[in-house]
Amino acid sequence: MLIELSVAWVTALNVVAWLVIQFGLAWGFTQLAAERFDYRGILARPKVWERGGRFYETALGIKRWKGRLPDASRLFRGGFAKANLQAATPEYLERFLRETWRSEIVHWLALLTLPLFAIWNPWWGVLVNAAVAVAVNFPCILALRYNRARFQRLLAAQTHHEICGKNRNNRSARTATGF
Repeated sequence: MLIELSVAWVTALNVVAWLVIQFGLAWGFTQLAAERFDYRGILARPKVWERGGRFYETALGIKRWKGRLPDASRLFRGGFAKANLQAATPEYLERFLRETWRSEIVHWLALLTLPLFAIWNPWWGVLVNAAVAVAVNFPCILALRYNRARFQRLLAAQTHHEICGKNRNNRSARTATGF
């Protein structure tokens, strides 16, 4: 602890700092173009152990609690609501997948700011802030990864169906014309 403050001031500073960090990152990232967030990158893409989202369903019971998580994206102009799937078109799913990665980055970056709290918090205050940060951000990260895994599966199935349908139609057309 570099700065000595009363418990009341430390508490107030912690609350204000977390609000500024969380909303500041969220606002800042909504200002960036969605195309900058490649959900197919090594960090973003679903891992084998996630099993297309099934891990979150079986191990964490995510379907029971993910609907209770807040979605602050509507607070900012340009924000993209992720609480409900609004469409199932490939274009919409692409955007949704990019937005889940954008939001996941925001939550990870918020967690990475935790060392700043050591400036004005005693060691036990840093631990309390760590617990709060994990409790606030980690469920959101899990829900975002779960949704991304599920919707990537859906997009892949649509793309596969579209490609197979075109190949089948092309084969039928070639047969009908004698080529």
